[in-house]
Parts: sequence; C-alpha cells; structure tokens
Amino acid sequence: MPSSVQTANRTHSCGELRIGNVGETVTLSGWVQVSRDMNHFAFVDLRDRYGITQVIFPKDDADAEVLKRYEAAKALGREFVIKVTGKVVERSNKNKNRETGDIEIVADKLDVLNAASTPPFKIEEPTDAQEETRMRYRYLDIRRNPIKDALLLRNKVTRCVREYLGDLEFCEIETPVLIKSTPEGARDFVVPSRMNPGQFYALPQSPQTFKQLLMVGGMDRYFQIVKCFRDEELRADRQPEFTQIDCEMSFVSQDDVLALFEGLIRHIFKNIVGHEFPPFQRMEYSEAMDRFGIDKPDLRFDMELVELTEVAKGKNFKMFDDAEFVVGMTCKGIGTWSGKKVKELEKKATGQEVGASALVYLKIGADGSYDCSAKKFFGEEDCKKWVEKANAKPGGCGPGDLLLVIAGAKLKTQEQMGKFRHLLGTELGLRKEGFRALWVVNFPMLEWDEDEERFTAKHHPFTSPWTEDIETMVSLDKKDPKLQDVRANAYDMVINGVEVGGGSVRIFERSLQEKVFEVLGFSKEEALAQFGFLMGAFEYGAPPHAGLAFGLDRLCTILGGKATIRDFIAFPKNNMGRDTMINSPSAITSAQLEELSIDTTVDQEGNKKSATGGYPKAA
Repeated sequence: MPSSVQTANRTHSCGELRIGNVGETVTLSGWVQVSRDMNHFAFVDLRDRYGITQVIFPKDDADAEVLKRYEAAKALGREFVIKVTGKVVERSNKNKNRETGDIEIVADKLDVLNAASTPPFKIEEPTDAQEETRMRYRYLDIRRNPIKDALLLRNKVTRCVREYLGDLEFCEIETPVLIKSTPEGARDFVVPSRMNPGQFYALPQSPQTFKQLLMVGGMDRYFQIVKCFRDEELRADRQPEFTQIDCEMSFVSQDDVLALFEGLIRHIFKNIVGHEFPPFQRMEYSEAMDRFGIDKPDLRFDMELVELTEVAKGKNFKMFDDAEFVVGMTCKGIGTWSGKKVKELEKKATGQEVGASALVYLKIGADGSYDCSAKKFFGEEDCKKWVEKANAKPGGCGPGDLLLVIAGAKLKTQEQMGKFRHLLGTELGLRKEGFRALWVVNFPMLEWDEDEERFTAKHHPFTSPWTEDIETMVSLDKKDPKLQDVRANAYDMVINGVEVGGGSVRIFERSLQEKVFEVLGFSKEEALAQFGFLMGAFEYGAPPHAGLAFGLDRLCTILGGKATIRDFIAFPKNNMGRDTMINSPSAITSAQLEELSIDTTVDQEGNKKSATGGYPKAA
C-alpha cells in the first residue's frame, strides 16, 4: 500500500520505515540532522516532520560511483535538503530510542536539493539558543521537535473541535475582520480607511455582536476558529493576536451550554492526551472568591483562604485593626523554613505581582510552638485561635506548617491572596501534575471602575442579568454599591487555574439591552451610535441565545504541559508586540500616510516631531 505522503520526491516519510520494510528500495527526502564520517562509511540522520531515518554511504570495497557518493555524503552540512534512494536493511546496532531504529538505508543515490548555511543554533532539543534568537529565526525553530509537536497538537485540537461540533449541527461561519471600534473593553487595534478619510476600522476583540446577529438570522448553532486582537500589555499567556473557538446557540439555557461544551472539552482531552474527566464541578463566583480568592481556582491543591478578621482585630495591631478583612492561608510543611526564606515570601507578597501592603506570618514548630512575626501584639492564645480557624480548612494547619496573613479591603485582599496562592502553588511544585476542571458561574454583572468612577460590565454589556436581579439593577442609583450584588448569567470554564473559556446567556430584548446600557452610563445617543444595529435587530424576532468562546492558545498550552502560549503559535510576537523575524510593526512611507490622510506625531525612531508640518496638506 503506498505511503500517505508519497510524492515525486519520496516513497515514504523519514519516520515510517520498520523492520517489515527490509529489502524494499525506497526514496526519502528531508533535512540533514547529522552527517559523520566513520572512515569505513559515512552516515546521515535524515529528518522530516515525521521522524529520523539513518542512511549509510559505504566506502570499503566500493567502485568509483559508490566512492563519489561517500565523498558527497562527507561534505553534507547541517540542514542541507537532500533526496536519497536506497535499500532498507536491518541495523546490526539497533536504536531503541528511535521508531525507525531497527532499520537503516544503504544509499544507491544521493541528490542535494538545496545546500544550507550553518544555522544560528542547533536544530535539536535542548538547543543552544536564547528565545530572542529562536523567534528571529522562527522558521528554523519550527523544525525542532518541541515547536513542531506543539503545532501538531494544535492541529489535532482544531480537528477535534470541528468533528465534535459538526456532528451536533454547528455551522462554521466566518465573520468580518474590519469592524467598528467601541470604547468598552480592551484597547482596539485600528485600521485607517483610505476610501473614507478620517475614519477607521477596528480589528475584532471577538466576533460577539456578529454571532448574536447570526442567531437573529436563524443560523441556530454557529462556531468559528477565529483570530481576535487586543492592544493590551503582554505576558506569557497573552499575544496581541490570539485564536478563539467561538460558539453561539439559540433556544438554550445556561445548563444546555455548560453540558454541551463540557462534552467538547471531554472529547478533546480524551482524544489528545487520553485523560477522562469526571463531571465538572460547578462553583458560584462568590464561593470561589471566599475559598480561593480568585475566579479561576486551581483545585489540584488545598491552601484555601481562611478568614481571621474576628480573631485578629482588637489587639492594637494597626494593620489588622484598620482593615475591613483579614485573611490567612496555610502552606503545608514549610514552617521549618529559615527566616531568610520566609522574608523572600514577604517580598513576593508585597511585590507587583501580588500587591499586598504587608505580610504577617505564623510558624508552627514541629513541637507545636508558635513563632509570629507580630509577636509583640499576638500571644500564644491568639495564635492558637488563628490555627484553630485554619485547621478547619481542607489540609488543616498544624506542626511544621506556615500560616501567611494579609489584610485590607475585602475584595482586593481576597484577590491578592488568590494571586499569592497560585504563585506559591507553582513555587512549591503543587501545580505540575494532572488536570482539574470546573465551571465558575454567576459572576457579578458589574464592577466598579475607580478611574472612571462608574460601574462597567464585568464581562461585556450584552450579558443577561439573572431575571430576579433585573428590578434591583434598574431601580438603584447608577453609583449605588449594591449594584455589585447584581448577578450575571455568565460562566467560565477553568482548568488547572487557567480560564480556558467563558461566556454568558445573552440579552435578546431591546428594552433590557437599553436598561443595561443606561446602568453602564451610556446616553441613549451613545448607545444608538455604537450598538444601534444590534438593538434594531432585536426588534425583528431575536431568539433567546447564549454562547461562549474558548482560548485555543491557552487550551493547547494546558494540553501540551507548557508555560507559554508562544510555543503553540506558528509566528508569535515578543513581549513588546514585535515580530522580530519580519521586523513588524514598522514605519510606512510618507506617500502611504498621505494617501490615508493621516500623520504620526513621532518620527520613525519614535522621537517627537516638531510642531510644524504634517498631513493632510492644504488643498
């Protein structure tokens, strides 16, 4: 049976031949991984996407043609592209670490298809290059197994998605990339319109309104594997352009959505890594914050938050007495750490990543003794009360443990301890193994923006509030703190402490959408100018609908066990949003700027221009 990759230049791939192929004459094409002269023969490890096969070029008892091939093989450099024809033979010294290790090819013909310059780093794992160099030569980095395998895993995931959703009558529909800019949410990437001078498109942060319009259009079940764009600060799990598995359904409830897409994730994990999830836990947002201080808890380890407000106040310790909320967290088995190591924890707690104002610790010795960093204010009986509270949490708190305590405004302090929990969970090696998934449901509809001094949508303004909370939402003043209690019919899927997907039941009635815009501080004119097209559509029989979107890049990172999404993106940007391989972004010509009727306030080196000059020119 012919190989599935057979072409004019090869009969098989470099990862395909086995002991059953011995005696066959084959042709392989690929890149030279290694070329060595062993005096009696030369050998080449020939590599392609599928694997590596050893090729032998004999020297002893050879005629002139065989010697010529031997000399040509000796001259091969790393990453030369070659084609080899020869006979498959059984290897005398088998390589058990290679799938083709039982055989080798004795070459009858060698063609150099393309010579190669010496690459700037080794195409192997581990390599000798820093990430900056590998990103500059990303096309070479893709040849290495870690990046190649990451991209192949991504391909398997997208195939699983299309297979699963296609079988459930979902339609894959593309939505526009050049859309309208809106001020809500993250910062847009904008594109000037040459045909409409002074006006701009935005690149979509998500296809949100379009997928809702597809439901109004009666498409019933939609999905799309789609590029999205956000101009925000970058980190290991963020890129300016990223990919979503975007989905929407009509005539569904929250339970319908959660059940169907839990099934999708089960299908993906079973097919890609062989993991079978138990039924996903459903946790209220409020419970997640109280227990873990974060709306995306990692359930693979304990270290739950314990409120100490009642037993910590009233001891003339200003940090606690002035605080709304005092919270602790037990770290098992590190109560014997030195003062120096504990001080390092204090730096982490008060650093930029966590942001606590200060950290108090209580060491519980192996003999049950207490050593508190605020011992001037808290005696043995006080410490005992702290430990009793902490001991009621999963994992407990006892001899040999360390209790860490911070204080402040409730929500802010919970969030700080939640970040600290994830940070320490990673540092203590508690976040390495396995998979734990859950749904976090019923988020707050609104959150207070300190800078703008108004409430904003926690998810987006198209999320439906729970029916029983609508009256509360519309009756309160737009700055009333009780608006924080209004619940959204929203949900996030969390795996291993990472939000891999999120969505909501949508508003589908114009009157309710107008009320939500009003609560968010939109005037009627502003709401119509930005979203009139959607509210207008709701007047023509919009069905109840709901949906969600998964972050494909993050999902692949979890499946592949990596720390950064960059490995799973063929051509990623660095932390400054630059593609160093193609040197993008870059300046455009004056002629292009003039054609677009725009100018910049800085020159090509990023320096401020003088006040004179600039486009557009007077007619």
